[in-house]
Amino acid sequence: MSQLEPRIYLASRSPRRRELLNQIGVRFDLMLFRTPPRDDPETSEEAHPGERPDDYVVRVARAKAAHGARLVGLRHLLAHPVMAADTTLDIGGEIVGKPESEAHAAEILVRLSGRSHRVLTAVAMAEGGRLEHALSVSEVRFRELTEREIRRYVASGEPMDKAGAYGIQGRAAMFVEEIRGSHSGIVGLPLYETAQLLSAFGYPF
Repeated sequence: MSQLEPRIYLASRSPRRRELLNQIGVRFDLMLFRTPPRDDPETSEEAHPGERPDDYVVRVARAKAAHGARLVGLRHLLAHPVMAADTTLDIGGEIVGKPESEAHAAEILVRLSGRSHRVLTAVAMAEGGRLEHALSVSEVRFRELTEREIRRYVASGEPMDKAGAYGIQGRAAMFVEEIRGSHSGIVGLPLYETAQLLSAFGYPF
């Protein structure tokens, strides 16, 4: 950690991750990558053939943090660690990310209805040549959803920018019958693991 004011770069566009870092009093600046169609290949979220959800989410988070650390030098920024995170769902061993359309969101919600799934969030930090990560795994069970509930929820727009087509901190909370694991990890940034990583990089709490 730099001897300057304790601070990190957050390599994420997620407002939920910003809120969670603010919740535990972490000072940060946003580091934004290019978006499609000019996005950086280093931060691609495309899954590799046959890739397991656990391996996928860790790989993506580590790649984003490492790329951010390289940009600190390329952009001549003040030296602070870079934090990145990635969240995905595991439904029967399949990687399920953000929906591509309203119809896709509805399809995902039909699959979630009345069953359990895993929510995986990996958080990674990089500074110089150092790169570390932690993985949060939670289990969420949805009650049975009606076709009308799914249709109304999709129409609200809430599912469209969220892994697994739902936000547990929003309207979808009424669908959740049970969770086992980290609520903040399901939202998008597991605060226990995040604090452990920050401490390992010398961030004072």
